[in-house]
Amino acid sequence: MNCPYCNNPARWVSNAAIYGRPYGKSYMCWLCSPCDAYVGCHSNTQQPLGTMANKELRQWRMKAHAAIDPLWKPDEEGGRYISRKGLYRYLSEKFGYEVHVAQSDVQQCAAIIAAAKELKEAIEQEWRDDVRSWSSSGLEPV
Repeated sequence: MNCPYCNNPARWVSNAAIYGRPYGKSYMCWLCSPCDAYVGCHSNTQQPLGTMANKELRQWRMKAHAAIDPLWKPDEEGGRYISRKGLYRYLSEKFGYEVHVAQSDVQQCAAIIAAAKELKEAIEQEWRDDVRSWSSSGLEPV
């Protein structure tokens, strides 16, 4: 695998080179030290989990996850906005390609963040409309 930033060969190493100790069950990764770019691998194989990312792209990917994860992960009460599968289906249909944050570039991450905000607002508006409907009907929500 070549680094997408400098096009030099990346090294397949333990992620201890990044974190100071092996981290996680799958601890192998591709690393380009000069570019501070890396990507983890599936089950300690040489198959990358996504694309290599430098610091800026890793920050954008974290922001994208911070925007979408609360939509599908259950909150303290077990509630959530949408299923994980439903969320990724929505994003894939919206963008016209299969969405994976680990394969997204900066512009795609920004679009994912905007889409997550729009989806959350649409779902919350639908909830508000449902509450108004229940209130006007005299029925109690179940």
